[in-house]
Amino acid sequence: MLSEFDLIKQYFTRPKRRDASGRTVLGVGDDCALLAPTPGLQLAVSSDMLVEGRHFLAGADPYALGHKSLAVNLSDLAAMGAAPLGFTLALALPAADAAWLDGFSRGLFALADAHGCELVGGDTTKGPLNICITIFGELAPGTALRRDAAQPGDDIWISGTLGDARLALAACLNECALDPDDAALAAPRLHAPAPRVALGRLLAAGRLAHAALDISDGLVGDLGHILAASKVGAVLDVDALPAGPALARQSLELRRRFTAAGGDDYELCFTASAANREAILAAGEQSGTAVTRVGRIEAELGLRLVDATGAALALHLQGWDHFA
Repeated sequence: MLSEFDLIKQYFTRPKRRDASGRTVLGVGDDCALLAPTPGLQLAVSSDMLVEGRHFLAGADPYALGHKSLAVNLSDLAAMGAAPLGFTLALALPAADAAWLDGFSRGLFALADAHGCELVGGDTTKGPLNICITIFGELAPGTALRRDAAQPGDDIWISGTLGDARLALAACLNECALDPDDAALAAPRLHAPAPRVALGRLLAAGRLAHAALDISDGLVGDLGHILAASKVGAVLDVDALPAGPALARQSLELRRRFTAAGGDDYELCFTASAANREAILAAGEQSGTAVTRVGRIEAELGLRLVDATGAALALHLQGWDHFA
């Protein structure tokens, strides 16, 4: 049976890469990691926890779970416009299952390597399956995309598409009858989200956006955080929300509900001056990420949902609440 330290050595300790930037002075294996951020830049730090039965279903594919565990943290860096630096992993496991650990670590490191983000430490223990990652990034002072910076007159933008993750979850929970092809098309959005790091960095470095966040708990709820922090309101065109390819084939009622309040999208929602529209479209093209304008920020408080004609929609939607 694997001991705690055998587990760490076999699955989570890696040789120093030849192309390493030198920002990690000391990584896995000591009481603390030592990082050397780029001089003159600020640190951006975020933590996310994934709990079996709450954030993912029992028996989830370990490779996909390794990917998603890091992806949701990279998405937070993307929302601030930060470049990834490194991360720690705290892992509670019911048992030291070699096959599970092999799949999980491969999924984790495949995404980490794609973003140049090194595992620098963490902890392991026995217990109900629980994955907690703390991620570190860096960015230039004054460029962070904060939630409290939206301004009246700003456009509201969305990256990528929305709703397919929630559609895939509905299929897993047998909440709706879904064609197997649509279920297969939607599944990667739930199990392997793509963090929009490149787009976030372009928006921040070019000072193209005012406020931003990543959409994890559903657009309506998450946009509400920007409105509250910025003390503004908004009009949101629900029919302009870009539905994922599987959701786009479903009923209008389901499209509206899952794009506006589905959750698990891990796309960016950001606000920006109308003067930056062309530059934002260019940033989307440069980063390989579609961007869609879906509403506007107003001085009048509250969120107003409208259809494609501008008529008010009486939709009662709310974001995901971990304690509901």
